[in-house]
Amino acid sequence: MLLRSVYDKTFNEYGIVLEGYDFKDMIRVLENHTEKPVDRVIYVPSDSGLEMLPVFKELENRLFGGLSIQAGYCNGYNTMLNCLEYHRGSEAFVAADDLVLLLARKQELVDFKIDTSQVEAYMVPKGTGLLYYETTLHYAPAKADGSFRSVILLPRATNTKMPEIKTANKEDKLLFSRNKWLIAHSESPEAKQGAVVGLMGKNIDIRRDIQS
Repeated sequence: MLLRSVYDKTFNEYGIVLEGYDFKDMIRVLENHTEKPVDRVIYVPSDSGLEMLPVFKELENRLFGGLSIQAGYCNGYNTMLNCLEYHRGSEAFVAADDLVLLLARKQELVDFKIDTSQVEAYMVPKGTGLLYYETTLHYAPAKADGSFRSVILLPRATNTKMPEIKTANKEDKLLFSRNKWLIAHSESPEAKQGAVVGLMGKNIDIRRDIQS
């Protein structure tokens, strides 16, 4: 698997690199006030320290056009693909460390399954902000040489408690939490928690499968 930069033109299929925003205060909050585990990944959907910053309101009004959003964080240690997810609405992301994103296109899903050979890897330098399109399949960031911190911005209440629904089609079975449809690899912890297995092929490990 080839490792590209998010500044490579091929990233245009998945999203855009954000310009005209200053993410220094967000990174400062993460570095000074959030945990950075060395043996697991933690995710907090909404963090008041991030949401009180002027740049949060700027992102809410400019990038999301005034929609109500949340700013949380995803921190820790991860080298595996494990799952892919998608949401209704775009997601913004700020890297507080150099890290790798494993991405695929929702259009490549066949019967809500996808081979991991369709997944591409992108290096994100520290301080870079991105916007994923709604059609971008993604999951937790990865880093081969230590832990990472990152800011996650999504429509308000995303990734919180799943609504109670009566499943009426195949996509309904993928709903894993609020506004989060998840496809798991059979080897992933999420599959053991009941997530639908839809990632075929090997479970990508960036320590083994990526070349720059």
